[in-house]
Amino acid sequence: MDTIITPGEGTRSNPSRKVCEENIRRILITEILKNGSNTHFKKATDFMDYFESLYPASDALTKQVQRAVKSMNMPKDENGFYVPDKTSEQMEEDKEIAKLIQRNFSGVTQIENLKALHIEVADSVKNYLVSLISKSSTFKGKYFAVVETGNGIMFLGSDLTSVQNIIENMIS
Repeated sequence: MDTIITPGEGTRSNPSRKVCEENIRRILITEILKNGSNTHFKKATDFMDYFESLYPASDALTKQVQRAVKSMNMPKDENGFYVPDKTSEQMEEDKEIAKLIQRNFSGVTQIENLKALHIEVADSVKNYLVSLISKSSTFKGKYFAVVETGNGIMFLGSDLTSVQNIIENMIS
């Protein structure tokens, strides 16, 4: 029986744009996982060593890789390197968040160091109660955060004894 080889099968023809995109994404994700960020790939030609190791070097291959990179529409970081796992909008959001944090940063609190105190209250008053507590000079400085939960409100802090005492005194 004769073996029939269809075009592209058994030969080293150029990859499709989709195959190029998948490989480029894989290369960049591997780079990020390995090094923490992309520090090698700024333009389509930076991927050519990889593709030329699998396919014959040609202008058509170069153009296919360029098309793939262009169609992926990847944003670049501040140093001009491709960022494969974010959109341009996400990059802009991240820049804005970073700018605000840098201007207003005062420290990090590890969650492991926080304790929680939950009190059950009616749904109809949760929001108002959180608002009042947040503005209260009685509670000021005695907790890290106060948030609404499914059936009440929860305080987070390193030592919530004073919060618990205040609440117990208010309800007794």
